[in-house]
Amino acid sequence: MIPVSHIDDIEDESSKGLSIGDDSYFAVKKDAQIYLYKNKCPHLGIELNWQEDQFLNMDGALIQCSTHGALFLIEDGECVSGPCMGERLEAQSFEIIDGSIVLTR
Repeated sequence: MIPVSHIDDIEDESSKGLSIGDDSYFAVKKDAQIYLYKNKCPHLGIELNWQEDQFLNMDGALIQCSTHGALFLIEDGECVSGPCMGERLEAQSFEIIDGSIVLTR
């Protein structure tokens, strides 16, 4: 188990990039729930963000790939718009232990 962040480090209705060695992930906090994904677009395999911690669209309702504008549901990573329609982001298994987000790969 690998601690990646503390839940208080992510504001509600926002996202945060996380790195563990050479691996890149991001977390989204929505309605006090945490969602954790590999930072990799299913279309081209590139990272989703251009700017640090910027993974959501303008209104914060969807995850957005900054390269082609693909949109993904926060709750399950399903692509609902763009070139990877119907594919999903790679969700990561985690637990919250004493407020820390712990990757359980």
